[in-house]
Amino acid sequence: MSSVTPDQPRRPAAGVRADARRDDARPADAPRDDVRRAEPHREDARREDPRREDARPKGRPASGARVPAPRRSEPTRGRAPLVVAAGVAAGWAALTSYLPVALVLGLAQFSEDAGSLVGALRAGLAGWLLGHGVPLQTAAGPLGLVPLLLSGLALWRLTRAGVHTSRAMGARGGRSPRQALTAAAAVGLGYGLLGALAAVLVSTGDLRVSPVRAGITLAIFGAFAALVGALRTTGVAGVLADRAPAVLRDGVRTGLVAGLLLLGAGAGAAGLAVATGGGDAADMIGAYRTGVAGQAGITLVSFAYAPNATVWSTAYLLGPGFAVGTGTAVRTSEVSVGALPAVPLLAGLPSGPVDGFGAALLAVPVLAGMAAGWLLARRLLRDTEERAAPDRVALLGSAALAGPVVGLLAGLAAAASGGPLGGGRLAEIGPVPWQVAAVSTAVVTIGALLGAAAAKVLARTGSRA
Repeated sequence: MSSVTPDQPRRPAAGVRADARRDDARPADAPRDDVRRAEPHREDARREDPRREDARPKGRPASGARVPAPRRSEPTRGRAPLVVAAGVAAGWAALTSYLPVALVLGLAQFSEDAGSLVGALRAGLAGWLLGHGVPLQTAAGPLGLVPLLLSGLALWRLTRAGVHTSRAMGARGGRSPRQALTAAAAVGLGYGLLGALAAVLVSTGDLRVSPVRAGITLAIFGAFAALVGALRTTGVAGVLADRAPAVLRDGVRTGLVAGLLLLGAGAGAAGLAVATGGGDAADMIGAYRTGVAGQAGITLVSFAYAPNATVWSTAYLLGPGFAVGTGTAVRTSEVSVGALPAVPLLAGLPSGPVDGFGAALLAVPVLAGMAAGWLLARRLLRDTEERAAPDRVALLGSAALAGPVVGLLAGLAAAASGGPLGGGRLAEIGPVPWQVAAVSTAVVTIGALLGAAAAKVLARTGSRA
């Protein structure tokens, strides 16, 4: 055994020297066998090392890793053609607003010796057209007193038709005025065709309805109602509201609040009057001799005209009042009526002018305007950051705009609530639209300004305290 001193270098073995000579003779760029054999292990270690995975930039695939192919998007559901979507929506709106009318009028005509299914369906079509403002020509004269409850039902169903048509077109949230107008026009066209067809089916015997008048009226009615739903569905209504000045938005909102308060007061007054004359109304219903089913139908017909009575009562509170026939007037200062038809809704008519505590009814419209102005000021006060008094221009300008908004809505409601109930002295029923519009504009404007000013003064006093 040979001894090796620490200073003497150890010589490699013969096999090792041979391998070294082979490596020296190999070109520099040639891969070595041992390195080549070690590469798979290094790749495995690199893939298994979590620190390397964390250090790799996000979104870059690992070396040698397979990138999954992108998922194929599922095919979108096909859109319905505009003609089909609008036709189905308009037809469904017409059907859902017609069936209740046919049921109610069928009950009203029902008795032991009269009434039939065909007669009920035909009466339902006539009442359905009347609910849209189409006058009926009868042997007793023109019938144009529109049941506003049915009009509200048809308006709601057509609004939903505009929503469904816009969704079927793929215009939901698109904020395209052109698509909203297209959907509304398509629904209106289909609804007008249904109205013309109904007029043709109704026009038999003593009852006549103009198909042209019915088609045009229902087309306009349907297009307007469907446009309301289409504007909301497409998002155009939100865009218009955002672009409108703040004073205009607040004025319209305050006017709507004041109008609802006015109508609420009118509905309360009408309900109280009908409840007071409930005995007379029951006697009128019992005088029809149509049995329980017929009396129930007559009661439901009276409910269909309840919104009309609400508008008339509001006109009564405002001052202009309304008429129940030619040469008649029902006002707080005058009540002059002649012979009235046996209609339960007319049982609550006042017997004379108001006096004493009844004169306080004249203050109700002013109080409604003051409440709307007060609510406007409180809302603007909450929106301010420092809880200071609202801006004078924004507050008073919005309060002043509330009056014309209420005047416009009240005039339209008064025009829609009246109409002829045959010929003769019942040819004029309802309030005068321009009088209601003028008085409501003045009263609500004054009341809203007073309420807003009072809220402003109280807010300033509270901030100083």
